[in-house]
Amino acid sequence: MTNEKALIPAERIERLIYLIRGQRVMLDSDLAELYGVETGALNRSVGRNANRFPPDFVFQLTPQEVADLRCQIGTSNEGRGGRRYHPYVFTEHGAIMAAMVLNSPRAVEMSVQVVRAFIRLREMLASNRELAQKLAELERKLEGHDAAIRNLFEAIRQLLNSPEPPRKQIGFQVKERRTRYAASCRN
Repeated sequence: MTNEKALIPAERIERLIYLIRGQRVMLDSDLAELYGVETGALNRSVGRNANRFPPDFVFQLTPQEVADLRCQIGTSNEGRGGRRYHPYVFTEHGAIMAAMVLNSPRAVEMSVQVVRAFIRLREMLASNRELAQKLAELERKLEGHDAAIRNLFEAIRQLLNSPEPPRKQIGFQVKERRTRYAASCRN
């Protein structure tokens, strides 16, 4: 692997993967940059080999999806140096097929990294799904215990806030002795 190819970390590739129509996809321009070709060249190769790219491998974005994506990633508007056509997006299988159609060593090598990025995202999603299932299971287990826990806390609060009972004094009590002097002062 050359230094140029090694400079693209997996995290950068993962950031280029978007969720559109419920599928994880990459923009044609991002994929072309990774594969070292121009976006037009990539799209022309796909067009020449249309039978290798069914709709679940590659599809073109609708105007609303383009607008949503533009807001999300900040691409330029049409008429201001932006694209004249709506971009195509490639699923994991479409990205592999594009590398095969381009048939360049860089495209083949980068397709391996792209596939690894898709796999890593799928694994992270699976671990998040497991965590969500465990949380839901815990909520189900504690479902009937809410009232009991509230009652317990209320009893503890009452114990903390209850007035102290009057204390009975312990020990000897000294009665006051009257002295002659104290008695004479009163008279």
